[in-house]
Amino acid sequence: MDPNRIDVKIIDPKTNRDANGKIYVRKSQGAYQKLRRYGGWFLMVLFAMIPWLSYDGRQAILFDLGKQQFLFFGATFFPQDLTLLALIFVIAAFGLFFLTTFLGRVWCGYLCPQTVWTFIFIWFEEKLEGPANKRRKQDNNKYSSNLILRKAIKHLAWWSVSIITGLVFVGYFIPIKELFVEFFTFKLAFLPAFWVWFFAACTYGNAGWMRAIMCLHMCPYARFQSAMFDKDTYIVGYDTKRGEKRGPRSLKAEKPKDLGDCIDCDLCVQVCPTGIDIRNGLQYECINCGACIDACDKTMERMGYEKGLISYTTEHKLSGKKTKITRPKLIGYGVALLLMIGLLVTQVITVDPVNMSVLRDRSQMYRIDNNGWIENTYTLKILNKTQQTQQYTIDVKGLKDVKWYGSQTITVPAGQLVSEPLSLAVSPDELASPIVKFEFILSDSDGFTLNVESRFIKKL
Repeated sequence: MDPNRIDVKIIDPKTNRDANGKIYVRKSQGAYQKLRRYGGWFLMVLFAMIPWLSYDGRQAILFDLGKQQFLFFGATFFPQDLTLLALIFVIAAFGLFFLTTFLGRVWCGYLCPQTVWTFIFIWFEEKLEGPANKRRKQDNNKYSSNLILRKAIKHLAWWSVSIITGLVFVGYFIPIKELFVEFFTFKLAFLPAFWVWFFAACTYGNAGWMRAIMCLHMCPYARFQSAMFDKDTYIVGYDTKRGEKRGPRSLKAEKPKDLGDCIDCDLCVQVCPTGIDIRNGLQYECINCGACIDACDKTMERMGYEKGLISYTTEHKLSGKKTKITRPKLIGYGVALLLMIGLLVTQVITVDPVNMSVLRDRSQMYRIDNNGWIENTYTLKILNKTQQTQQYTIDVKGLKDVKWYGSQTITVPAGQLVSEPLSLAVSPDELASPIVKFEFILSDSDGFTLNVESRFIKKL
């Protein structure tokens, strides 16, 4: 058994839930919550603005499913480039493994869309219905007309954010300017309208109603994270040696000798978005958001005690041992991550701006023309992977004194595939064998060339 592995405890702590299990999250202020707030708004704005970026008169980033194209600024990627998408997913996986091994579940606490949208929804809730304790009392009493109005406005705000979220998300797959115009003028086709409302409903349900249920019971990451944790992973931890024995005391009174620094105010529980008590040790529900750290630090400051009773720390540090930052598992994830990033960059750089395939006429392998020359027929399929119309020149290498029947200059619109039939004729005296290998050479105005091998058949 790995001595560095941490056994995750599943316990029933003090909680900020009501009798029906609903969590009322108390507002927490501090350095970590400021980081979460600004980081969340930054990610929200980034998500909303990316589809509006333009490049050369087009949407800069667009997953055009109808045309089976992915536009990324000046480049166009097609289904045959899906290895790049696979590499992106592999990089995301190794990035998550590396981040989790080093800093625990900071993805969940700071970057996860579920967390970001949930706290935006809670912000509306606090502004319209008041702080957590007030909301709990109101929900347990008979609703007044004023409360019903405020709840109606809250749900209207939630739906507004949800609809905008659905529109922006679908805007990554359908040109966003046309999408917004057609949606708000009620001219949007059924299928895109369905997906807008589908993602809006998911956002409203997840961030408004389910919240921590998603993190606790539906997110697989919460279940397998312990496989990446070790005793040198930075987690939100409570210093038991310093904090115990817990006990309330007066603000101005001297600390009793038989009590630790924890005054048992339960603020760390009240601000927890998943409703746990961090003082009971590491639990799989903890999302490393740092809300309890900020709440505890403010209490320690008011009491005149040293901050850090709850902090980002490691199991080794809590037990008085030295934390090892560089360790084999972390280095392994880091090396794998860098290798995958390097491979992705290499593949993106080496992606050809044009693709050409050559098909021989299989109904007639060859024929002899009126001059006694051998003629073979081909179809060139040329895919322009740029976002500008291109003109290509076609030549051959490996055949002598070739007669062309067809155009050697082909114009292909941006992001389109053009099929060009042509025939080549060669004197039998120039063919050294029944089957001769040669190459079609495609070139553009920028000096890019692409060679594709084919065969010229004299006789079978």
